[in-house]
Amino acid sequence: MKPVNKLKWLIALVPITVSAQSLLAQTRDDVFDKNVPVTWIGVDYQFAKHIGTPTNTSVTYSPWTVVKKTDNGIVTNDEFRDSYTVQWNQLFIDEQKKYNVAKAIDRSSVAYAIDVCINANKKLTKKEFFSNNPGDFKTITESNISDAVKNYDFQGNKGMGMMFFVEGMDKGTTEEGIWVTFVNMDTKTVLLTHYVSSKAQGSGFRNYWAKPLFVALKEMNLRSWK
Repeated sequence: MKPVNKLKWLIALVPITVSAQSLLAQTRDDVFDKNVPVTWIGVDYQFAKHIGTPTNTSVTYSPWTVVKKTDNGIVTNDEFRDSYTVQWNQLFIDEQKKYNVAKAIDRSSVAYAIDVCINANKKLTKKEFFSNNPGDFKTITESNISDAVKNYDFQGNKGMGMMFFVEGMDKGTTEEGIWVTFVNMDTKTVLLTHYVSSKAQGSGFRNYWAKPLFVALKEMNLRSWK
């Protein structure tokens, strides 16, 4: 190969090398950089515990919306996993203007790959989502989030991902706890995770527990998390 041609090849490879290194070298600071692309990968329920029986006890807390009536109005474990977790994730696609991820994190736009979390939730076949112990509302730590991310299947997605890990869903206090989490999907590491909680509200089991997801985005003040 002639020296000039060899030099051209080296120059052509530089942008690719820099691009790859920038993905792997993502830091916490990149979360706050509006020029760094983000992919919304969805809402994960592997830590979720619904405290209290999800029964049809009031107009604003009916599990009969969308899902067929079964077991005298009680949401089953399978319904929670196979139907509701999918519906909650789908809201971010069907109602993007309301569940505005880009606006919440000061981006002009975000990419979407909610199948990442939808498929992860579907694998929770041994997970028991319901509890009667108020102490189950908040039990995990940042370390638990980091361990979960290390074992996550990001399905080939690269760069920075953003996701919610839902933890407690307390029927008695109407509170839902969420870990807002940014990850480097290449290295499977957590860049930033921050715990927030808010009150549930709405008609139907789906909408009731969707409200805190909406509030988490609407009230997000990313700069204050630096």
